[in-house]
Amino acid sequence: MNVEPRLLRAFLAVADELHFTRAAARLYVAQQALSRDIRRLERELGTELFGRTTRQVTLTAEGARLLPYARRAIEAQDELLAAFARPAAEARPLLVDVNSPGLVTEQVLARARELAPECELMARYESGLTGAAAELLAGRLDMSFGRFAGLDPAVRERLVQQPVRYEPMAVVLPEDHPLAGLDAVPLDRLAGETVYAGAGNPRTPEWTDLARRLFAGRGIEIAPPAPLAVGREEFRRIMTKYRNPVLTAVDFPAMPGSVLRPLVDPVPLSPVSLVWLKGRKHPGIQAVRAAARELAESGGWLRRPENGWIPATDALIMMSPD
Repeated sequence: MNVEPRLLRAFLAVADELHFTRAAARLYVAQQALSRDIRRLERELGTELFGRTTRQVTLTAEGARLLPYARRAIEAQDELLAAFARPAAEARPLLVDVNSPGLVTEQVLARARELAPECELMARYESGLTGAAAELLAGRLDMSFGRFAGLDPAVRERLVQQPVRYEPMAVVLPEDHPLAGLDAVPLDRLAGETVYAGAGNPRTPEWTDLARRLFAGRGIEIAPPAPLAVGREEFRRIMTKYRNPVLTAVDFPAMPGSVLRPLVDPVPLSPVSLVWLKGRKHPGIQAVRAAARELAESGGWLRRPENGWIPATDALIMMSPD
């Protein structure tokens, strides 16, 4: 038996997405071609790997048994190809999704560019970490920042993370909001408010989950999904229209007609990690990692305040070695 790596990549894409259309888009192939590859793999292995109905796709027991073997095989092939890659391949730009403009991520990239001036480090501002993780797995992105604990465990297995910062959280308020006159907003003062935290955005469920954990038992509601805004101006327009307080980080850029206030009592922390694909090789990766490590140490980014709040799972991941 000789199982082609291409068939295993097709299997892994469907296993991750549990949806043939999304898996085909991720692999840049037609859905019919992907279905043929899966049927061929099933014939070669002599077993059914997926249960298919008109409503859902599920892994069979044999499919679940194949999963770790397929991941190891593809990771080994990726490492082999990287080891013998031509130097020119490493000269391509390193694509880093910083998710949104922010002081921390922009500082890291600026310092990395100083450390490796020969590398072209290209910033992207396109998605949350969940959205970026799909791009990392598909090979269309090299690195990103965000809350690693908020990713699906099966996705985390294929990625590597380096803790960067416990980022204090804040709230953006309309400038005429009753709490806008405070220098800092005690978390309990948001009781009775409906706060926007990205609900409904398929790229940022890890952020909405963090907000849900923070607001639990405090009488704070999460705002229902708003139209997905792309770009700062559209985001400002939508937030101005709906007038909900917005949960964000303290480095969020100012918006006209609003004020940014840090949250206190306790200080909620957004855990920020640098994330990339296992086995990914590029000289820029080491430069970004070195820059993040240097700035985290000099800026005390990984020192948690005594009254800081963070979910227990996030705390364990942030303390783990990269």
